[in-house]
Amino acid sequence: MTAPSKIELRDIEQRFGGNVALSQTSLTVQAGEFVSVVGPSGCGKSTLFNILSGILRPTAGSASIDGRDVTGRPGHVGYMLQKDLLLPWRTALENITLGAALTGKVTKEDRDEAAAMAERYGLGDFLDHFPHAMSGGMRQRVALMRTLAFAKDVMLLDEPFGALDSQTRFEMQQWLLRVWTELGSTILFVTHDVEEAVFLADRVVVMSPRPGRITEVIDVDLPRPRTLDDLTDPRFMALKRRILSLIYGAPALETA
Repeated sequence: MTAPSKIELRDIEQRFGGNVALSQTSLTVQAGEFVSVVGPSGCGKSTLFNILSGILRPTAGSASIDGRDVTGRPGHVGYMLQKDLLLPWRTALENITLGAALTGKVTKEDRDEAAAMAERYGLGDFLDHFPHAMSGGMRQRVALMRTLAFAKDVMLLDEPFGALDSQTRFEMQQWLLRVWTELGSTILFVTHDVEEAVFLADRVVVMSPRPGRITEVIDVDLPRPRTLDDLTDPRFMALKRRILSLIYGAPALETA
């Protein structure tokens, strides 16, 4: 018997009043995949995440994880936004264990697991630091550790590196790929940066302008691990050009 897909969105449609935000959108993601989602502003990328996370119940269609219907049922995925949303009065360790604090008492086991994970991924020396004493990259690492502590299995990352400078952003991309490789999580990653989408993903989902729908799903046939050299590889550049042409159209690409 074939195992169910990790994530399956079936004929999702979302209306807000008389406006269609998402139109007949379906997507299947296998366990351990890293899938990037790109498209113009307002195409419904974040709406798709809100539906999959259970925050928003779609007008039509369904969402499932491991074959179980999770439509309109939160608590099955980790969800990280662009802003780190760290609580300024909590240390890094206390922010990482926030999920446990919100659902009950933080145990010694919770703290030990969070500390071990932070140590493994370069945050061991910052566990007692408050957010104001950390760099933007460090804050994003803490926010991702908090997401991992809540749900390592499926993570929805919505523009998590969008506010970082280019150098820090690339460092965070490499760091995220290391974490993903070692943990085997399934990741859906929204970004406006096509280069970032290609660099990180196994597949790139390209969405159309509103009403949003999936225009094409593109396989990224670049070997892993990815390095700085990949950014100038002809195959990488060809994928980037193809995705840009889908988003903006060939005439817009030629005049850019």
